[in-house]
Amino acid sequence: MANGFPLEKCRAIITGASSGLGAEFARQLAPHAEWLVLVARRADALEEVKKSLAGPKTQVHCCVADLATDAGREAVTAFLDAHGLKPNLLVNNAGLGDYGTFASSAADKTRMQLELNMTALTMLTHALIPRLQRPGGIINISSLASTIPMPALAVYAATKSYVTSFSEALAVELAGEGITVTCVCPGPTPTNFSKTAKRADGTDTDREGQGLLRIPPSQVVSLALDGVSTGRASVFPGTGVTIAGSLFRLMPRWILRRVLRRRFNKGTV
Repeated sequence: MANGFPLEKCRAIITGASSGLGAEFARQLAPHAEWLVLVARRADALEEVKKSLAGPKTQVHCCVADLATDAGREAVTAFLDAHGLKPNLLVNNAGLGDYGTFASSAADKTRMQLELNMTALTMLTHALIPRLQRPGGIINISSLASTIPMPALAVYAATKSYVTSFSEALAVELAGEGITVTCVCPGPTPTNFSKTAKRADGTDTDREGQGLLRIPPSQVVSLALDGVSTGRASVFPGTGVTIAGSLFRLMPRWILRRVLRRRFNKGTV
């Protein structure tokens, strides 16, 4: 276990900060931070989050950028350089899902998932590691879905599997450089994720059993911040998610495939 990242007087960049977990990270970090940079596509939503954080202790900057594009990712580093901001914490929270089968998916939304969930997280991290002041911290938001292949959420689960693997390798690589990397794998969480993951025709996901795993965003973020401050490489927020994550990783794959096939077929007949 690494030494951990001290939250007091942190200087943090938060992606996907206009709502959900990103906005909650901003709320919980604000009392500790020297400054925050909130990154998202929607300027009006970012301003609303900024207003909710108004106070004498923390400076809040809004950076409007589409992280699914090279130009958007470059805009973040350009914003930091233009304002002379030297961060010591990066929260890679921006992400996107898509409910429904891969064959019926829209190609542009599939590409956006790959760009946002993997490429943006990877390339932004690569660009910011040299800029991170030490001691530094990186929080990558993955998902419980990273532990299993998920029919009707195949691309999302695969991208989050990448995030988890990448994060744990990075935690080892950067430990000696004074940077703590924590991967957070929440289960179903009440945010706008489901709204954007639904398709135009209303295609949704099977929510059976999710109630046992669901915890509020405030608890997910609190456990994530506790994880990075104590040097934990991975965090599965909540007892149910912790148990499910362990079970999925230990279950023989042939059994897991049978369970997934039965669940998927039940939703398509």
